[in-house]
Amino acid sequence: MMNTTEHQTPQPAYSPQELSPVVVALLKGVIYQEENAALWNALLNLQADIRDYVAVLGLELMLDEAEGYAFLRSRPAGDEANGDAMPRLVARRQLSYPVSLLLALLRKKLAESDAGSGDARLILSRDEVLELIRIFLPSGSNEVKLIDQIDATLNKITELGFIRRLRGEKQMIEVRRIIKAFVDAQWLADFDRRLEEYRQLAGNTTEENDD
Repeated sequence: MMNTTEHQTPQPAYSPQELSPVVVALLKGVIYQEENAALWNALLNLQADIRDYVAVLGLELMLDEAEGYAFLRSRPAGDEANGDAMPRLVARRQLSYPVSLLLALLRKKLAESDAGSGDARLILSRDEVLELIRIFLPSGSNEVKLIDQIDATLNKITELGFIRRLRGEKQMIEVRRIIKAFVDAQWLADFDRRLEEYRQLAGNTTEENDD
C-alpha cells in the first residue's frame, strides 16, 4: 500500500494572513508592546518565521521582549567586491550635531533614571531638556532662537521614534526605551570623550560666529 504522505507538500507553520500584518508593520517602523498588544503577541508567536522571511530581504529582526519593542535593521553588508552585498532597505540616516547630542544626553538620562529611581518611564519637560543641552551650545545664544532650536530638535527625535510628546501636555516628553538599542552601553562608556568633542565643537561654532 502506497504511503501518500510521502508526496504531500509540507505546509508552512504560518499563513500569509497571519504573517503579513506583522511584517508590514515592521517595515513601516517600530512595533511597541504597549501600543498594540495583539500585534505584539502575533510577533512573538511568529518571530522564527519572521526572521526567516526578512532575512531574504537582507534584514534582521531586533526584538527586546523585556523592553517591549521590535524593529528591523539591515544585516551586515557582504563583500561588495564579490557582488555579495544586498540593496539596503533600511536606510542609514546622518544625524545633525544637535540631534546626535540630544540623543546622547537623553540616553544618559535614561541610564541614570534606571540606576536611581527605577521608574519604567522617563518623562522630562522642555525646560529640563533645555538645561541638559544648553551648556553644549554656543554661549550667548538668543534665548528665543535657542528654544526654537530645541523644539526643532525634539520634533526630529520624535519623528525618529526615540521620544514622544504626552497627550495634552506639549511641553512634556517621554524618552522611549528603544533609544537603548541605538545608543548602546559601549557608546555610553565613551560618553565623556564624546561630550568633550561636543564642547569643542560648540566652542568652535562660537568663534566662527564671532568672526
